[in-house]
Amino acid sequence: MATKLYRSTSDSMLGGVCGGLGKYFDADPNLIRLIFVIFAVVSGFGVLVYLALWLIVPEDSEEEEDAKRPLSDRVRDGADEIVDRAKRFGNEVRSTAKSSPPAATIIIGLVLISLGVVFLLRNLGIAWLDWIAFGTLWPALLILVGGAFLWRWLRGGG
Repeated sequence: MATKLYRSTSDSMLGGVCGGLGKYFDADPNLIRLIFVIFAVVSGFGVLVYLALWLIVPEDSEEEEDAKRPLSDRVRDGADEIVDRAKRFGNEVRSTAKSSPPAATIIIGLVLISLGVVFLLRNLGIAWLDWIAFGTLWPALLILVGGAFLWRWLRGGG
């Protein structure tokens, strides 16, 4: 077990938090990632804890003096790093969306708008939409997406 908690630069998917926790607790970082995902999906708590650790915990590549800097400086640097990663991710999504076929973009847009309308109507108290809940919606959505992929594969589209 490591003596100090650092964010990993060598085993990092986002901010290196899970890699650092894995090294600190001598555990598989993928298991820790899975725990964060479960907490993020179930309650959203995993996202808050991950972001807090990303802001507070220094990277393992930082010098010892950098790790002893005031917490406010480390939080500011962590926030800047999160912003930079978000911008890069946004640029990647934008370039991917531009290269995707127009039909896929239209279908994804329609599905997202439809889900938004259904949840808005459900929140407004429309009685006949009470059966729609995350417990029934997500399995149905997964079945539809899986069926679309299978249909495309059967038609020879890849």
